[in-house]
Amino acid sequence: MTDHPVPSERARELVAGAYDTHIHVAPDVMRRRIDDLTLARRFAEVGLAGFVLKSHYVPTAERAAVVRAAVPQTDVLGALTLNGSVGGMNPTAVEIAARSGARIVWFPTVDSANQRASRAQAPADSTPPMWAALQDDLRSLGISPPAVEVIDEAGRVLPDVDAVLTLIARHDLVLATGHLAAAEILAVTRRAVELGVQRIVVTHPEFTSQRLSVADQCELAEYGVLLERCFTTPYTGKVAWLDMVENIRKAGPSRSVLSSDLGQPFNPPVEDGIALMADWLLAEGFTDDEVRTMTVDNSRRLAAAPAVALDAPAEA
Repeated sequence: MTDHPVPSERARELVAGAYDTHIHVAPDVMRRRIDDLTLARRFAEVGLAGFVLKSHYVPTAERAAVVRAAVPQTDVLGALTLNGSVGGMNPTAVEIAARSGARIVWFPTVDSANQRASRAQAPADSTPPMWAALQDDLRSLGISPPAVEVIDEAGRVLPDVDAVLTLIARHDLVLATGHLAAAEILAVTRRAVELGVQRIVVTHPEFTSQRLSVADQCELAEYGVLLERCFTTPYTGKVAWLDMVENIRKAGPSRSVLSSDLGQPFNPPVEDGIALMADWLLAEGFTDDEVRTMTVDNSRRLAAAPAVALDAPAEA
């Protein structure tokens, strides 16, 4: 598919220096649009600072180190997602990932209890996530690890969750909430704040299996979290674009961070995602400063990168 939208030059300049903190590229267990080395070069060409390699199945810190060495102009960061393939809510996996240089720890996505139990229906014309077919294949082979639970029947976080959050705080990693349900996200966020976690991202709150209400998003914003607005969620029809816009307005642009969630072969180029969102938001009346806060300032906070002044040259 080649008839994708193209970002404006204004948007490119506005998001210069941003990180894309949520992408899916090759090498991966699923087919992807681009590999990480090629993408790192493209990020440098368009003025983006870096990206976080996300995999639902494997740790990516070591791969990120290889890409940084090969393309030092782009800051490529690794991550860990706590699904069954790494032992679920596994403190050992978190500690090893931290020592390997990982930046973000996603709570379970495809193996979360919420995602497994979700009966939320996507709109009829939306594009299903690529991992859904892989999960079906694994189940057909009899490979289906237990769903990863994070709270007990009373709504309290489980001991393994406490252990993981303690490690995230100790290593100053970013906690991303994955595909948890609203009640789980609220409980985990409260406990993370108590344990000293400094950077928390609510993963695509508009996604089919999350669908957090505006009230929930506003409550979470009061804890200082960032609400992640992913390009693919509206682009693939999982939420109406204007609904996401309204959520941003009500929770506040300062509490939102834009990422692409791109890398699928049928979607636009990964390096275009954040700039395309900037164009959309500008068209909806958001100011340059608000868009830059959501793209550059907040993503660099998650990456632990120095702030960039508005009139500074873009950093590659």
